[in-house]
Amino acid sequence: MITDPTLLRGQERVETSVEKSGVLRSIYQLAWGFFLFRPEKMEVGMRFMLRCVSFFFAVTLLFSGNVTKSHASGAYKAEHKNAIVLAMFGTTVESALDGLLNIRSQLMEKYPHTPVRIAFTSNIIRKKWQHRAEDPAYIKAHPEIPTDVLHVKTPLATIADLQNEGFDTIVLQPTHISMGEEFLDLHTYVDALMSMGTMKKAHYKPFHKIALGRPALGTYGTKAPYAEDIAAIAMVLAPDIELAKKEKAGILYMGHGNEFFPGNGGVYLELASVMRKMYPEVVTATGCVEGYPGIEDAIETMKLYGIKKVVLKPFMVVAGDHTLNDMSSDEEDSWKSILKKNGFEVICVNVGLGENDDFARIFVDHAIDAAADAGITLD
Repeated sequence: MITDPTLLRGQERVETSVEKSGVLRSIYQLAWGFFLFRPEKMEVGMRFMLRCVSFFFAVTLLFSGNVTKSHASGAYKAEHKNAIVLAMFGTTVESALDGLLNIRSQLMEKYPHTPVRIAFTSNIIRKKWQHRAEDPAYIKAHPEIPTDVLHVKTPLATIADLQNEGFDTIVLQPTHISMGEEFLDLHTYVDALMSMGTMKKAHYKPFHKIALGRPALGTYGTKAPYAEDIAAIAMVLAPDIELAKKEKAGILYMGHGNEFFPGNGGVYLELASVMRKMYPEVVTATGCVEGYPGIEDAIETMKLYGIKKVVLKPFMVVAGDHTLNDMSSDEEDSWKSILKKNGFEVICVNVGLGENDDFARIFVDHAIDAAADAGITLD
């Protein structure tokens, strides 16, 4: 018989555990049957049973913990990280960077917790900045130039860097004016990147979502009619109209244009038409450096309305090389010189559209729309 009080309490625990476990019940029955024939060994047997119960529960807890960890490690939970890439044509003119950096600053202010990177689509402009980045004298002379401009990359390289940093959800927002060849190039990039997969599970794809925003003058489709984008731009150009009214002049915008994309010039003509209706007190005309409508077409429009004095402004995000040379220089073939030869008094305003806060905000709004349409939450 067991007389030790500690063992008696232990026996109670063993019997309680036995009731809850079929494995222990079998061990208990075999051991108890043995010790019934050896009563002098009863206390020794009970000590043995207590050790068995403790060992059994220790193993059970260890196994349960391993099973839990196994399930936890096997359950894949994606943690998506968001970023924004501003795809800009770019500029090599230091002072013209203000227009580009203003757009970036507004996006960073809108989404302070989302990385905003810049990329230049122009190969020539990128190479110029890369060359400057290797020139210590230039860097010393221009401390105001941001590092990411000096080392600017292509949109694809910028997206690849983000992917390498763990970002798999990206809003690619162009700062181009119209839906030309560069915007369509970005469109093909997005399609190609989103079609990338792996031989393993779908959640191992390099990118979760990539959303492409609209250029300033809009794009095709019914979700965001381009006519609404044109009207929005016409409204934010009200300060230019006030300047033209003050000078008792018409206003002529010089756009970049495109010689390879049919119909690209139509959106510039439509903008001018909308502005003439919105602001009938000022005659607005548009022309392009490349493609239709050209400077000759713009001059014809101004003459039809009897305009003698013109406010000449770039219809570009930056007042860069095209503005300083093609538009307002004293060269014989500049727009200013051509207009003067045709009898116009010319007032040049070398300010890019990106320096207009309201115009810069249009790209922010388009990025917001792109994110919303793709189900991306930016913060």
